[in-house]
Amino acid sequence: MSRDRNITNTEYYALDGMCFKLREIEHINDHANKWNLRLQFIESHMILVAASGQGWLTIDGQFTELRQGSLYVCTPGQLVEAAAHSFDERGLYLLRFDVIEEDESSANTMQIIKRNSSFPVKKEVIASSPVSINSLCETIFHCMHDEDRLKRFRGQILFQEVLHTILQDALLVQGIDSEALLDYVKDYIEQHYQQELTIDHLAKVAGISPRHFMRLFKKRYGCSAIDYLAAFRIKQAQHLMRTGGQNRLQDIARHVGYHDDIYFRRKFKQISGMPPAAFMKNSRLKIAAYHFANIGQLIALQITPFAAPADHPWTDYYKRKYQMEAMLPLSFNESIKREELRLANPDFIIGIDSLASAEEQAELSKIAPVFFVPWIDNDWRMHLRSIAQFLDKTATAEAWLDNYHRKVLFVREQVKDTFKDDRLLILRITGDQYNVLGSQSLATVFYDDLHVLPARGVHRISSEQQITPAQLGDFEPDRILLIIDEEPLSQSSWRTLVNTEHWRSLTAVRNNRVDFLPSYPWAEYTAFTHDLLLDEILKLWRNRA
Repeated sequence: MSRDRNITNTEYYALDGMCFKLREIEHINDHANKWNLRLQFIESHMILVAASGQGWLTIDGQFTELRQGSLYVCTPGQLVEAAAHSFDERGLYLLRFDVIEEDESSANTMQIIKRNSSFPVKKEVIASSPVSINSLCETIFHCMHDEDRLKRFRGQILFQEVLHTILQDALLVQGIDSEALLDYVKDYIEQHYQQELTIDHLAKVAGISPRHFMRLFKKRYGCSAIDYLAAFRIKQAQHLMRTGGQNRLQDIARHVGYHDDIYFRRKFKQISGMPPAAFMKNSRLKIAAYHFANIGQLIALQITPFAAPADHPWTDYYKRKYQMEAMLPLSFNESIKREELRLANPDFIIGIDSLASAEEQAELSKIAPVFFVPWIDNDWRMHLRSIAQFLDKTATAEAWLDNYHRKVLFVREQVKDTFKDDRLLILRITGDQYNVLGSQSLATVFYDDLHVLPARGVHRISSEQQITPAQLGDFEPDRILLIIDEEPLSQSSWRTLVNTEHWRSLTAVRNNRVDFLPSYPWAEYTAFTHDLLLDEILKLWRNRA
């Protein structure tokens, strides 16, 4: 599935006047098993093929997690940064290429390299056949590094095949009509949110009638275009309040496109659950996330924690996404951790009761007011509400939960034809253990919120049930969602499983209904990560009946 902006009719037909030449191809699979692309304005078109591994990518400041089996297209002049790790022998492929077009300004027909050429596909494309793409890239790599000119020429030909596959996948999943146009308009809103935008204007951008545009936009995104604009403006205002020092409220309102202060305050409270003045005051509070799950709980309450565990795999994600450069990384050692907090003098400390002894809780209470979330006997909604009550942010929590509920209804409608009566098994591989997920896990989003049927034998009252590969068949899953931890033993256990007859004989495997999620952030049991999971479910399963 292509994200953000995809192919439009105009760009599709512009292919007739385009030629493409591969500059270079790089295969990243060295023994260090770690790769970084430094922040840079790229000079040529670039495709990053995530054949394996985990990582992230930012394009013009927009952050996304790298997804195994996806391709990412960047264009000249974009500010790009990336990093990856935990890849196997397939690694990553980085292809740089030029787009050559006819120069219409010249009196004589000639072709030139166009740096500002609008290549028809941008950002992420989920490959329909990752194996085919990876195989093509491997062959191209060997051809382009061969001394034989004919081999290099063949590499150029195969590169055209890669581009054809990318374009075909973009067209196949999302089409060249309404969905691509709507993605383009969404991008337009995010780029021009400071301007006065009306339905008539946005419909003209899409090239369709206002009534048709309103219906299509709400069906695609679950809200009206004007509501999406308002939510995006408030999100930008919140960012300024967190990072903009002493900006006046009216200046922030003007910056995000509101010239009526009263209307801005009303929209801010409606979307955020609190008035802007209270948000600004709260954003200056120093609230520490003592345990890893507290991060996702606080983010949902519009709180960016000033301190969080440094050893948690997802802490870096938050730092990048929320620009938390000043975040205090807390040690894994309890005594050092307490001393770090004592010196930082926080306003509040939020932890989890089952992860801290009574002695540790007592020591922390000497540093600042503390709240330990009652974890085991409560679900994630109660976790969120209990923190909100302690921090006097109940209205914020309820506004967030209302928005989450509306999003659940939208996503449920979008994927119901995909799942129908299929029974889903969610399997996590950790080390040499195979665990079926149940309560207090991401499974609650599927089974409780989206009403997806669990596979037979899934224990809904326990968070995990450990099984053996031989027991997989007992569940009779129609679909399988796999989460494989990144460390070597987990990856080895996965390779062992996939080569067993127990795995190959499963109906879900035979019908090619096995999907993957990275272990982080989705394995978190928090409000914020469940909201992100709804987005991920749309990417993976919308219109995939």
